[in-house]
Amino acid sequence: MKTLTRTTKETNITAKFNLYGNSKSSIDTGISFFNHMLDSFVRHSLIDLELQCSGDIDVDYHHSVEDCGIVIGELLHQSLYPANGIERFGYASVVMDEACVECSIDVSNRAFLVFEAPLSGKIGTFDAELVEEFFRALVSNANLSVHIIYKRGKNLHHISEAIFKSFAVAFRNAVKQNDRITLPSTKGML
Repeated sequence: MKTLTRTTKETNITAKFNLYGNSKSSIDTGISFFNHMLDSFVRHSLIDLELQCSGDIDVDYHHSVEDCGIVIGELLHQSLYPANGIERFGYASVVMDEACVECSIDVSNRAFLVFEAPLSGKIGTFDAELVEEFFRALVSNANLSVHIIYKRGKNLHHISEAIFKSFAVAFRNAVKQNDRITLPSTKGML
């Protein structure tokens, strides 16, 4: 299990992470909706994650959400590279009632995010655009290439949850172990 602590003037985060886990989670960010999204990620990616975040949520949720993305991204990076014996590519299309979101992932050791989802407004007290901020931080610190594409939907909660779940399933497929694959790259390294 990997452990990481990150302390800034805005947040104090401690996390424990297991790439090949059993969907065990203990998450407290002080932001109920975000806790729910992270729990969905854990449940559908089959990782284990313990995460405690104390942040300046009296200001707003931005610092906590972004910094959690940084910490989770760093833990993913530590766990993934050098990438050997995994599928490398993952894809999922997830439906959440009227919403549908697709996610494609390349465990490339190159950070790139395409995020096409109409998220603006509030989900309870949560600013919906923070979903993109979380993934931008995670992807850049994990060095993943990720495309998250909104297909349809109206309810911001459903769209957001479909984003987290599609990422989780695509990620689970990308890191699936395959003993027939040594290094999944023609370059000789990732």
